[in-house]
Amino acid sequence: MVQPISTQAGMMAATPRQRRVASMIVWGAAGLGALAVLGAAALWFHYGTTVFFEMISAGISACF
Repeated sequence: MVQPISTQAGMMAATPRQRRVASMIVWGAAGLGALAVLGAAALWFHYGTTVFFEMISAGISACF
C-alpha cells in the first residue's frame, strides 16, 4: 500500500494572511467573471441576437 510522504503532524495549516490573500484572489476572479458576463449581456442587448448568431455561423464556417 502507498504511504503518504508527509504525515498529518508535518502539515501546517494556512496562516490567516494566506487565507485572506486566497480569498481576495477568489473574489477578484469572481468579480472579473461577473464583469465579463455583464459586458457580454450588454453587447447582446445592444447589437441583438442576429449579430450574435452571424458571428457564431461565421466562426463555424471558418473552421470548415
